[in-house]
Amino acid sequence: MTTENLSQTEQDLNPHWYIVHTYSGQEDLAKKNLDLRRDSLDMQDRIIKVEVPKEEEVVLKDGKRISEEKKLFPGYILVQMLMDDESWYVVRNTPGVTGFISTEDEYDKRPKPVPLEDSQAYEILNKASSGPARVKIGLEIGETVRITEGPFVDFIGAINDVDESKGKVRVLVSFFGRETPVELDFLQVERA
Repeated sequence: MTTENLSQTEQDLNPHWYIVHTYSGQEDLAKKNLDLRRDSLDMQDRIIKVEVPKEEEVVLKDGKRISEEKKLFPGYILVQMLMDDESWYVVRNTPGVTGFISTEDEYDKRPKPVPLEDSQAYEILNKASSGPARVKIGLEIGETVRITEGPFVDFIGAINDVDESKGKVRVLVSFFGRETPVELDFLQVERA
């Protein structure tokens, strides 16, 4: 066996992350189905992990901050696995799964699943599991708002700056004929 073949064989003994396409909105169901199939077919040694990359997002609904999970890649899940014909078949034929992200094999012209580089996979998984919740304000610079709380209640102004990471907006409010910037929490304003 040549060293080139040996390195390919060694590489095949290590699990890799693959991107698997699912029906839109069915990512969690596809994960659940794949986990059940892996366990029932005793393939835990070849299908290692199934992940639906998500991040936490804080949104404003009915004047309250609500934390929601948002899928990073709608229609896709990540599967860490040792790729062989049997594990490929199990994943590919799981309800909710439509296929792998793949490329055409140069020899037999069949689609061949393409693994993610380890650095890419860990970057995606770290983004999904770390960091504070992202705040989605839904307000834009230049938009007219009414202040609902604090000493400037019922004042109308235009948004001058939006800081989603802090959940703050800067509103230009007119005092005595000139505009003054006021920093407010995004819960303290509403569209005018």
